[in-house]
Amino acid sequence: MKMVKNHMTQCSAKLRQTTGLLEFCIEVMKEPDAAAFLLFSGTLNQRIGNIEASWDKEMILHGRVTPEFDLTLDSEPAVQALAMLNFKEMKASLVPPPPRYKKVPDSPIVITEECSVENNSVTIAWQPHPSSWVEGYVLEIDDGKSGEFREVYCGKETICTVDGLHFDSTYNARIKAYNHAGEGDYSETICLQTAEVAWFQLDPRTTHADIIFSNDNMTVTCSSYDDRVVMGNVGFSKGVHYWEITIDRYDNHPDPAFGVARYDTTKESMLGKDDKSWSMYIDNNRSWFIHKNVHSDRAEGGICVGSVIGVLLDLNRRTLTFFVNDQRQGPIAFRDLQGVFFPAISLNRNVQVTVHSGLELPPDLDTY
Repeated sequence: MKMVKNHMTQCSAKLRQTTGLLEFCIEVMKEPDAAAFLLFSGTLNQRIGNIEASWDKEMILHGRVTPEFDLTLDSEPAVQALAMLNFKEMKASLVPPPPRYKKVPDSPIVITEECSVENNSVTIAWQPHPSSWVEGYVLEIDDGKSGEFREVYCGKETICTVDGLHFDSTYNARIKAYNHAGEGDYSETICLQTAEVAWFQLDPRTTHADIIFSNDNMTVTCSSYDDRVVMGNVGFSKGVHYWEITIDRYDNHPDPAFGVARYDTTKESMLGKDDKSWSMYIDNNRSWFIHKNVHSDRAEGGICVGSVIGVLLDLNRRTLTFFVNDQRQGPIAFRDLQGVFFPAISLNRNVQVTVHSGLELPPDLDTY
C-alpha cells in the first residue's frame, strides 16, 4: 500500500507539472507584443520537448509495485496537447525588446475619487503610469498612528479593500509597481479616515444555530428555552461606541443579557458566564453585571416590551456602561477592558430584540 500511495503521489505531481506548463503556455500566447512573446518561445519549445520525453521514462513502474496493484496512467492526451503547442520562430526574434521592458515601472497613480471608507474598511484604487510596463503592485498601509507601513496586498489588481481597521483612525496608504526589472518608487500617500461611529449587523456566521434572524439581521429571537449568544459582525479595539437594543417581545420573565464578547466566546450559555464575555443580565425587576460567572452590582429597575437597553463601550477609558430607557443602570459595569470586543446578546425563545447601531453617543458623556 505504501508503494501504491507513493506512485499515486508521483502521478499527481506529474499531472500538476504538466497542467502548470499548459496554463503558462496559454498565458504566453495572450502576449500582444511580439518581442516579449519571443523572449519565452524558445525556452517553452525546449521545456515541452523535455517533458514529453520524460513521461515514459519517469512513469514506467518496472518492479516498483506487484502486478496485483499495478497502476497505469494514460499520458497520450497530455502528450498530444503539448505537441499542438507549436511556437514558431519569427525573423522578429532578432529585434531587441523595447526600452520599457528594461526599466522598473514609474510610480502608480492613486485615483482619489474612487477611494472610499465604510465603517472600519478602506478601499484604495490606482492605475499604472502610462509609460510603464507593470507585472503587479504592492499596497502598503500604516498602523493608523503614523507608524511603520506593512504590506496588505500584492498582485495584479488595481483596487483593494482592507478590512478590520481601527475605528476613528487616520490611515496612510501607498502603492508601488514592479516588473522583471525590479520595483519602482511609491505613489503619493493617500490618507483615509475610518468612521468615528460604527454601524454593524448581527452575524449569523458566528451565532448558535438556535438563533433566528429577521429584519436584515437586526432582529433576533431563539428557538430554544436555553440561553444562546448572538454577536455583531464588527469588532472594536479603539474609540467610543454606543448602540441600543429594543425589547420587541418579553414573555414569562426571562433574563436576557447584553454586552460585549471576544470572538471565540461560548455560544451555548448566558453572556458573561465565561471569561470571554462581559454583560448585564436583566429581568422585569432588577439587573446584575456578570463576567466569569461572577455576579455583581444588583440594580433595581427592569424591562418590559418597548424598553430600550443602551450599551456604551468606551475603549479610550476602557470601560463598559449600561443604560435602561436613557438612564444609567448601576455604576460603571466593567473597567480595564483591553483587546478586541464584539457586541453580543444572549436570549431564549421568550425574548425578541432589535439592535440599533451607528448611534450618536449619549449626551453628557463626561459624566459617565
